[in-house]
Amino acid sequence: MSTNTASTHTATPALRERALKLRELGAEGVLVLPNAWDAGSAAVIASAGAPAIATTSGGVSWSLGHGDGQRLGRAEMAEAARRIVAAVDVPVTVDAEGGYGPLPADVAATVTALVGAGAVGVNLEDSTAVGGPLFPVAEQAARLRAARTAAVGAGLPELVVNARTDVFLFGLGGLDDVLVRAEAYAEAGADGLFVPGLLDLGALAELCERSPLPVNAMAVAGGPTVAELAATGVRRVSVGTGLAQLAYTAARRAAAELLGAGTLAELDGSLGFGELNALYRG
Repeated sequence: MSTNTASTHTATPALRERALKLRELGAEGVLVLPNAWDAGSAAVIASAGAPAIATTSGGVSWSLGHGDGQRLGRAEMAEAARRIVAAVDVPVTVDAEGGYGPLPADVAATVTALVGAGAVGVNLEDSTAVGGPLFPVAEQAARLRAARTAAVGAGLPELVVNARTDVFLFGLGGLDDVLVRAEAYAEAGADGLFVPGLLDLGALAELCERSPLPVNAMAVAGGPTVAELAATGVRRVSVGTGLAQLAYTAARRAAAELLGAGTLAELDGSLGFGELNALYRG
């Protein structure tokens, strides 16, 4: 696909409607997004009542035989997104990691590819690599601006751009550092601020009060509940690789039981074959 976003128009009226729906969901209250990693998991999550689907880069990468951290190529990631979009009737927002390249042009190419795949939202992080360092504020703002420009060029100005900052996730600063980035990212055209690693309810409440962007949090096992996060002012909650980890853990436990005791008690309570099979159109 061409990286000349100014001349690329891929968004259909239906896609624009889905983007507007995602925006509406984010404005109505707390949007809870259990993250999917392939078409099958997306269909199952949608069947549970999810109004929208978010992907997890880690889960998508694992399902394709790679580790997380932009080890997938742009085209492979976009094709995975296309399969997920095709499996559900709800809006899909895609974890685009760091945009699959350091330059604004790289981010623009990624956004163009994802709009072409049917995504109506993207997460873009400010880490240069897993663990950091982070892109300087001005550089990341330029990358986010390129994402917004590419969305317009692809015919989807309604694309939801969720700016992820890894300040807390990798221990690279504090609340003031996040707020500096929030201001710059808002000016660059971002729609939300995602701060994984920050689960202190007091700090979240302060961030929600001071941030120019709606704040997103990542829930973890043993951490605050959705209700507790919502009470701080958080507007969007996702779980990262959490559901993928659970699914792979269940598979390993069942395999270990079968190979050991020769029994399958771990399968008790599983969704039935017919129920799962009915979720798919193909």
